[in-house]
Amino acid sequence: MANSGFQLLGYFLALGGWIGIISTTVLPQWKQSSYAGDAIIMAVGLYEGLWMSCASQSTGQVQCKIFDSLLSLDVHIQTCRALMVISVLMGFMAIIVSVVGMKCTKVGDNNPSTKSKIAISGGSLFLLSGLCTLVAVSWYATQVTNHFFDPNTPINARYDFGPALFIGWAASILMMLGGSFLCCSCVNEERRGQLYRQSQPSTAREDELLSETSFPD
Repeated sequence: MANSGFQLLGYFLALGGWIGIISTTVLPQWKQSSYAGDAIIMAVGLYEGLWMSCASQSTGQVQCKIFDSLLSLDVHIQTCRALMVISVLMGFMAIIVSVVGMKCTKVGDNNPSTKSKIAISGGSLFLLSGLCTLVAVSWYATQVTNHFFDPNTPINARYDFGPALFIGWAASILMMLGGSFLCCSCVNEERRGQLYRQSQPSTAREDELLSETSFPD
């Protein structure tokens, strides 16, 4: 029963992380205009994500422009796009596989050993999905940092970390934590099953010896 609760906890943590990864992928606030420097007053806030760039005016009006050409984008944006899409797809696959493998569900094979292996596969997919997101978000943040501290970059052209990066970091941690919970609970179940199977032959041998023993009248 404890393992079922542990699996459910890991599943819902990973599910929350997957929702966060989707939000990170579509949000345009991966980086935002910086207000570093003296006496800089900007009436327009600039944002940029993986798919579009936006300008937010002081009146509250927001205008966004989708990137026109994929090939004209920087390499790190193209790579982050690919990693985030792969992460979302792997997370979706992990959600389905984990439901089949968890002990509390009646979907698929009812063999506990088989379900444990399926659940471990789902947990591994969660881990890989979280890792892809972590790599993408960290790489993008590194590019923003390098550009910010580059002395050749004008002060009014520097960017800070946007909210999407922090959401991505939190989502990747939740995803990997949930995947780890799923894998650990199933590994413990597998070990208990192996110990039980190893103890069975010795018990059967003892019963056989007892049955063969005859006592004089």
